[in-house]
Amino acid sequence: MPELPEVEVTRRSIAAVEGAQVQALRLGKPLRWPLGCAPEALTGCRIGPLGRRGKYLLMPLARPGGASAGVLLWHLGMSGSLAWLTGAHAANSAGVHDHVDLHTDLGLLRMTDPRRFGAVVWSPSLQQDPAAKLLAGLGPEPFDERLTDAGFLAALKARRTPVKPALLSGELVVGAGNIYASDALFEAGIDPRTPCHRIGPLRASRLLAAVRQVLAEAIEAGGSTLKDFRDAHGSVGQYQQAVRVYGREGEACRRCGHAIRRLLQGQRATYYCPGCQRR
Repeated sequence: MPELPEVEVTRRSIAAVEGAQVQALRLGKPLRWPLGCAPEALTGCRIGPLGRRGKYLLMPLARPGGASAGVLLWHLGMSGSLAWLTGAHAANSAGVHDHVDLHTDLGLLRMTDPRRFGAVVWSPSLQQDPAAKLLAGLGPEPFDERLTDAGFLAALKARRTPVKPALLSGELVVGAGNIYASDALFEAGIDPRTPCHRIGPLRASRLLAAVRQVLAEAIEAGGSTLKDFRDAHGSVGQYQQAVRVYGREGEACRRCGHAIRRLLQGQRATYYCPGCQRR
């Protein structure tokens, strides 16, 4: 499933679409949510600077003359990906799993999603529904300077659940998906079963720094490709080659030599080192 690093890598890899003018929008089989407007209503709109909120890609649109034409929210779901096609490649016919083609004067942005849990949704603004509703439950962005050690600690103290599921919920901070939460907890030296409210100021600070470090490393590595993920140019991610504990059950910890263990938390696999991580 594409997580924050994969979505951010995708955003950067489709930056060439910024400034393009929409010529047509073709929709294939229905995705998770409807578009929310007539596709032809977007024809002629100019695409502004791309943004990201959690795992949503934000594509602002403007009418000729500069008036806002709303925003498209792209979500990759469980198996979605975007491809930026130019030249002869832009003329390639859509395949059976290609469900959105955004034709522009600079190229074609194509969304492929075999499982169809992804979506492209139009909203009049980020402050209005459906965007406001979709984004309302998201926690703070990991690299937002407004997310302080004190604020992160307060959020931990308000929860009595184990810290790993709390990270996955996206309420403490967005972006710490299963791979990255496991590795961040290892980096911080915290057992994934530790109740949130038992984490003190020093360990909370270490954990927030570890989340930021792991996510930054993953973005730099192009994300993780365990099965399907590719960026918009077809490149696979490389973070899976450098994981600290995720997927390494039974292998020796690179720090202390203990065997990495695996457990289930909320039906999700968690990996940790019993030698390096403490409750």
